[in-house]
Amino acid sequence: MADGGLQQKRPGAGRAIAWPPRETAAVPAASDLGLWHSFLETTRDWTRAEAGPGRLLPWVPVAFGTGIALYFAADHEPVAAVVVPVALVFVLVAFLARRRRWFAVMVLIASFFAGFATATLKTARLAHEVLARPVTAVAVKGFVETREERERTDRFVLRVEELSVARGEAPKLTRVRLSVRKGTAPAVGSFVTLKASLRPPPRPALPGSYDFGRDMYFAGIGASGFVLGAIAATPPPHSEGLALRYARWMQQARDGIDARIRVVLSGDNRAIATALLTGRRDALSAPVNDAMFVSGLGHVLSISGYHMAVVAGVVFFAVRALLALSPALAAGFAIKKWSAAAALVAALFYLLLSGAEVATQRSFFMTAVVLLAVMADRQAITFRTLALAAMIVLALAPEALVHPSFQMSFAATLGLVAMVRISAPCLFGAPDSSTAARAALWGGREIVMLAAASLVAGLATTPYAAFHFHRLAPYGVLANLAAMPVISAVVMPAGLLGIVAMPFGFDGVFWRIMGVGIDWMIAVTQAVAAMPGAVGHIGAFGTAPLLVVTAGIVALGLLRTPLRWCGAMLIVAGSLWAASARQPDILIASDGHSVAVRGRDGALRIMRTSTDAFTVRQWLAADADPRVVTDPALHDGVSCDEAGCVVAAADGRLVALAKRPEALGDDCSHAAIVVSMFAPPGDCAALVFDQDTLRRQGATAVSRTSEGYGVTMVNPPGADRPWARAMVDAEGGMASGAGRAGLIRRPTPRPVDATPDAGDLQAEE
Repeated sequence: MADGGLQQKRPGAGRAIAWPPRETAAVPAASDLGLWHSFLETTRDWTRAEAGPGRLLPWVPVAFGTGIALYFAADHEPVAAVVVPVALVFVLVAFLARRRRWFAVMVLIASFFAGFATATLKTARLAHEVLARPVTAVAVKGFVETREERERTDRFVLRVEELSVARGEAPKLTRVRLSVRKGTAPAVGSFVTLKASLRPPPRPALPGSYDFGRDMYFAGIGASGFVLGAIAATPPPHSEGLALRYARWMQQARDGIDARIRVVLSGDNRAIATALLTGRRDALSAPVNDAMFVSGLGHVLSISGYHMAVVAGVVFFAVRALLALSPALAAGFAIKKWSAAAALVAALFYLLLSGAEVATQRSFFMTAVVLLAVMADRQAITFRTLALAAMIVLALAPEALVHPSFQMSFAATLGLVAMVRISAPCLFGAPDSSTAARAALWGGREIVMLAAASLVAGLATTPYAAFHFHRLAPYGVLANLAAMPVISAVVMPAGLLGIVAMPFGFDGVFWRIMGVGIDWMIAVTQAVAAMPGAVGHIGAFGTAPLLVVTAGIVALGLLRTPLRWCGAMLIVAGSLWAASARQPDILIASDGHSVAVRGRDGALRIMRTSTDAFTVRQWLAADADPRVVTDPALHDGVSCDEAGCVVAAADGRLVALAKRPEALGDDCSHAAIVVSMFAPPGDCAALVFDQDTLRRQGATAVSRTSEGYGVTMVNPPGADRPWARAMVDAEGGMASGAGRAGLIRRPTPRPVDATPDAGDLQAEE
């Protein structure tokens, strides 16, 4: 048949033909090719589905936030005169391409550049001087803007009107944050005169750790410190402004609520009740505060989506129930929309009362969108709601993106919205119409939904808790299951009723009810925190693994086709990357007074010449080390005398901390690394980190390599941002005008020494 060139016909059934091997081998090859084409076609179909109508909006804040993240990763400040026009060009191109196939791509690109430009403009608008070197005995006059009550000291922010120093030119600071002895902080809105010791905003304790100085910069604060002596209230130089009048009124409202709670509750019960209603959570004792976070209930102390949802929900259902008592109103008017409007007003008041932190803003915007959707007869809880809230927060405060509160809040909310979308048909489909079955199913749903919500929110926030706080909460679901129903059904409603009853004088009973629920919450936190393995320590890892995990969470939450499982793969890859991160062998504080060296057993040994406990705590947490600062084992193997200290590293080489210049001779001869406050001799054979070097580069991490030592710095060469100026710029002057505001006159109180104790300052870091 083959020789005749005729087409060979397929044999019928029952015929036995030995087909050539080459044809047998060709069949699976064709099948493999067909499978590959089928896979590609399926992937294209999924991609088209993901790019379908209505799918673009949730990705806009993702692109916008990516642009903000890139801004904060820059080595030096971008030029706004270049960045803004570029962003406008891409926005214009996206607008012109609205009828093109590549419109979605251009929208995302334009959103990316818009985020970068927004962060650049926000920093330029807030430009102010940051203190470069510590100064003592500074005379300061100004208005008190905020006040915090802490466990051992109080703290307040002073808007500077006049600042002078005994010698040299005074820094032009806009705001300073000062600590005072507990109970001596001046009232918000008062104009005071005082003397203070100021220091630059805190720098990261080690490369990659959180930058509190950046937070202070975006709050307009250029220095921190503590008050020396008494605080004198004096007549203000001009009339009170609207901003200070509002701040004073809100502070008086918070103080009034706290004062009423104090009559009934005390200690941690009072602190938690005040935190839930006013956002002031700094007076909580350290043991209970630690137990809250170890047990996974720390989120209760930060007013966010849960609190806002409870407030809005209670008001909504209470108003609707009252209106429904009138058949005429229920039948003739949209009482559901009226109830949503009342809940929106209550949520706005709660936002202002609690201080409007980032997590509270996000939760308010989401709640507002949901309530407005109810008023407009639209679907409420969607990814669009979350996207709109994210865009509002990032547009107003782009710096929120790098704050753990924003990251954890939106990650948890994204997970919960995705869970509702996926599980709602399963959990809310009634299999039986009988009343008993429905009641039983309703209770089962509530339990399942609460457990699932706790699990999803906990898993979604785990990467960020591990990155920022270096710890996990293994029993978080258990603690939330035990405590959250009581908080939702007893604590929060009682607190709201207490606020409503305050003007009428009947609030005491509600504070007592609130205290009973808080007792249960504290008991749960302490019981869970005491369980074996309750504290999950995890070592520090870089931002790259966190970004990979974040991309996975976003993909897993936003994608709707099986492509979402690519997000799960990214989460696993990022988690493995984070788990494999290597910890540095030597850590050096930015002031050179503390050094941590990893010994042969893998644990850190601490040498220090000061009482800086905050830095050491940060180092231990980043190293997943459960030891406390006072543990004597931290100094095992450390040899010290009056001239300095020395300790052996894991490879046997010595690391020295020189306290006096005369120690440098021996240290340079015998040690491999020397940390000193003094300039080393020119022939020093050791790797030296002196005071000038550390002042320029900040905290430093040193790791052993095959070629010697690898050095990582907080401020590498070329880095220069407004909140972390390069030292060459810090020597010069930086201009910023002081804000002005006024205050009504008050009687001058008797001066009281407000200088806090040194030990209290260390405890409050």
